[in-house]
Amino acid sequence: MRQIELAYGLGSVAFGFDEDRYQVLASDGPREQPLTDVAIGEALDSPFESSLLEEILSADESVLIVVSDSTRATGSAQIVNLLVRRIIQIGIAPQDIAIIFSSGIHRALSPDEKRELLTPFIFQRIKTLDHDAHDPSTLVVVGETRHGTRVELNRALRNFSHVILTGSVGFHYVAGFTGGRKSICPGLASAQTIEATHMLALDFERGGRRAGTGIGVLDGNAVHEECESIAEMINPSFGINSVVDERGRAVRVLAGHWRSAHRAACQEYLATRSVSIENKRDVVVASCGGFPHDINLIQAHKALDMAAQACNEGGTIFLLAECREGFGRHDFLKWFDEENSSTLAGRLRLAYEVNGQTAWALLTKAERYRVLMLSTLRDQDVKQMRMIPVHSLDEVLAQLDPAVQGYILPRGAAWLPVTPD
Repeated sequence: MRQIELAYGLGSVAFGFDEDRYQVLASDGPREQPLTDVAIGEALDSPFESSLLEEILSADESVLIVVSDSTRATGSAQIVNLLVRRIIQIGIAPQDIAIIFSSGIHRALSPDEKRELLTPFIFQRIKTLDHDAHDPSTLVVVGETRHGTRVELNRALRNFSHVILTGSVGFHYVAGFTGGRKSICPGLASAQTIEATHMLALDFERGGRRAGTGIGVLDGNAVHEECESIAEMINPSFGINSVVDERGRAVRVLAGHWRSAHRAACQEYLATRSVSIENKRDVVVASCGGFPHDINLIQAHKALDMAAQACNEGGTIFLLAECREGFGRHDFLKWFDEENSSTLAGRLRLAYEVNGQTAWALLTKAERYRVLMLSTLRDQDVKQMRMIPVHSLDEVLAQLDPAVQGYILPRGAAWLPVTPD
């Protein structure tokens, strides 16, 4: 019997399993080491398809640095600290530098969260800006996409000489990958612009997900392409893409042109974070990877989506997701008043909302699989979402057939199970 610690919030849950029946889906190579400051500096000194920052920035200019919010682990504390120091060394004054958090339609960050994401040193010395997707006074219209999407972005993007994107690359169940262009849209877009771009993930004519949108896909992905076209309207001067370990520390940084460096980072991530499986199995045990990946249900759903890639239809998925901040939206449960995912899709066609699409994606999986969920959510709320609440590992084990074979995903959405074509 082998035991593995599965991250849950800021703690963990020990899961004992028979190695003859369960396979852990993660790297079997040496543990990746967090990058030193010197290594990150070398990445900045070797930009991908871009000039050096020292050649892009001038002392008489201003810089806006875009940073992910507290629902993302990006290694920002280390990266932004080094980036700001480099910008100041170029000759740009601290008062001409600002940091904006690309929170999309998420809640605003607390001072403590900003301090943790930036380090106290940077937080005390560099001005920070918040984004409110619902406040028209902070937004400006910058154009229209080929799909007719009216593009409204935070006006701060127009108030600085240069925009530098930072963020981590990971799998995304709709846009293919996180990071890069998503720092602009949805990160700094209006609620209406965010809705218009995310709506492209659904095929209202045929029903279900639009072809081409999904995990690990960029080419032909309508959501990715729309967000990228919006970021192109800003044309950021530089991008820094990180890959983080289970503790949120940067283990890889690829910097350079905001678009091509991100695409290269995505290609590398797909190649190194895919794990081949011979076939799907009847049981999948999935941890989101702990905080902040299970900060709320909307974020935790990404791990459920990944678990579904390895589970047989009608099989059982055990999801560990603390959800210390609940659902991520106070009105998220309203979507589960619908009878099934089909009627929910019809409701979205008439009155689309981004989180309604997340609810639809969750409900489709709750209908296809038996989902056991260990969380801090109320039992009645978990049941309303068509999942089965559990409160201990013993309770879970009592519901799992000890004879079946299964997979274990210790880092949720960080590894993509791939079956033969």
